[in-house]
Amino acid sequence: MDTLQLFGKRLKELRKNKKYTQEQLAELIGLDPKQICRIENGVCFTTFDTLQKISDIFNVEIYDLFYSSHKKSRKELIKEINNLFANASDEKLELIYKLVKAVIC
Repeated sequence: MDTLQLFGKRLKELRKNKKYTQEQLAELIGLDPKQICRIENGVCFTTFDTLQKISDIFNVEIYDLFYSSHKKSRKELIKEINNLFANASDEKLELIYKLVKAVIC
């Protein structure tokens, strides 16, 4: 995946986390909705001014718009969760169990 596609994927992730449509984001930034679509699909990029607007809207630094390594693999997540469980008190472990069960079941 190239840089434009990674940036587009990150933008889409941020937009969906805020529950914005492409049209809503385009209006906030001052772009055509088709331009948001092209950016998210990695077809084109944007200007620094637009990057600044995007970072302001999502309340992140500009460099965070390019940071997609925050997602961890399944194996890493399971390892970290197991470490948390191993270090949790009995009371917290029971609470965690109830929360996980409620989410999964």
